[in-house]
Amino acid sequence: MSQLDRHNTPGAPTKFRLGRADAKLMGVCSGIANYFGWDVTIVRVAWVLAALFGIGAPFLIYLAIGLIAD
Repeated sequence: MSQLDRHNTPGAPTKFRLGRADAKLMGVCSGIANYFGWDVTIVRVAWVLAALFGIGAPFLIYLAIGLIAD
């Protein structure tokens, strides 16, 4: 789906928001999943794998997104 199609789809988010409804920690993964229309479990697994293999940087990125968004 292109950027133009997503913004013309009814009910599609127009800007990123933290997913407070089904948040586990800060709602970052939930917000990413809602924004792109992905399954939240896949996003969470990707963050865990990135944290394991990224040697700390994903934790800082997660924290930054959580504090800056909304």
